[in-house]
Amino acid sequence: MKNIAKELRINDKILSKEVRVINLQGEQLGIFPIAEALNIAREASRDLVEVSPTTSPPVCRIMDYGKFKYEQSKKTYQAKKKKHVPRVTHIKEIKVRPKTEEHDLQFKIRHIKKFLTQGDKAKITLIFRGREITHPERGHQVMNRIAEETEDVGIVENPAKLEGRNMIMLLAPKS
Repeated sequence: MKNIAKELRINDKILSKEVRVINLQGEQLGIFPIAEALNIAREASRDLVEVSPTTSPPVCRIMDYGKFKYEQSKKTYQAKKKKHVPRVTHIKEIKVRPKTEEHDLQFKIRHIKKFLTQGDKAKITLIFRGREITHPERGHQVMNRIAEETEDVGIVENPAKLEGRNMIMLLAPKS
């Protein structure tokens, strides 16, 4: 819509010698030389706007050009406003340890549930420090517990997998 308003020629910028004139009510007044069409528009205290430059003779409308541009920008704004923007899913990361205490684990599980209900994915990273890496089964126990407690709102997209000193699991919201 913005392009239409920019391309329109008004008043003295109209290049054609003759134009078909349409008044404010949308009635055709006829074909006039450009000078006479401009006089008709000035008598009505309006602008002569070339709305169809490709026809022969070009069609010009008598209107308030400023008001026309304002209404076009308003229509464009309303169209943008009503346009539906799809929700972008983010990956939220939660970090835990094999020795994370019960209360802290419940706190993190509540956060994971909140992320999943909002439509985001949750990446759970279990970090092994020092000699904890010698007992990866403890990490699997923690990850399985998280998966069980969040199964009502999410599904396991990538099961727990050991990568170096980290164990990573990805949860996605149920559709």
